[in-house]
Amino acid sequence: MKIAVAGKGGTGKTLITGTLAHIFARNGYKVLAIDNDASMNLAFSIGIPEGTRKTMVPISKMSELIKERTGIDGADSGIYNVNPQVSDIPDQFVVVGPNGIKLLALGTIETPSSGCLCPGNALIRTLLYNLFIKRNEVVLVDFEAGLEHLGRGTAKGVDLMAIVTEPSQKSLELSLKIGHLARELGIKNIGLIFNKMRDEHPIDSLTAQIPSGDHFVILGNIPFDEEVVQADLRGESIFLRNPRAPVVQAIEGVYGKISALFNLS
Repeated sequence: MKIAVAGKGGTGKTLITGTLAHIFARNGYKVLAIDNDASMNLAFSIGIPEGTRKTMVPISKMSELIKERTGIDGADSGIYNVNPQVSDIPDQFVVVGPNGIKLLALGTIETPSSGCLCPGNALIRTLLYNLFIKRNEVVLVDFEAGLEHLGRGTAKGVDLMAIVTEPSQKSLELSLKIGHLARELGIKNIGLIFNKMRDEHPIDSLTAQIPSGDHFVILGNIPFDEEVVQADLRGESIFLRNPRAPVVQAIEGVYGKISALFNLS
């Protein structure tokens, strides 16, 4: 099962990715979580101990590794291997957290142009292809909104694109754009998760704004939960802090919807 989680920064996609990782693990699945977001906060949502977090370096910052894997002997500067060997990288650089969840920090490559395929981007794209196409675990990837590292070949391995949106027209419009981009890349199953919902945010008024032809699945309706704010302030995993918190129970519902969609045991 390969799930890409995307959304505008601040919507709560990292919280949802980390909590889903725990729920899958608790249900007996081997889970590999991937942090492909610039903020690099997935370790907090999973509950990686502080001592381990401080030693983590994202792959995107490992300049020697990037040079080693993308370099071509005898080639001029600026020429590099766009299909580097990466199969050993996940197991070499993962850290293991609570419930046996493995976490790999990819990070992002800052380039003058988002379309630039520099050596670092080539390595990360190839890594994502390897993770989505060739791994057997449940793979959960916390993506940036733009999906810069998700190519058509990699998209073939994505079982579900879960897009997290807040209860605002601006957030929903961006989420729909992400969904359309995902569909253009060839991802068939695209779902929306409404997060930070309050009583004054009736979900029907939001779903009514989704064009019927989009065929996006509504995966869940997650309430605003003050306990999440407190967990964030302390750098804690909400799942480990209180597995019975309303937000955790709602994400359990998202897991149930995913299980039903894909006939998971």
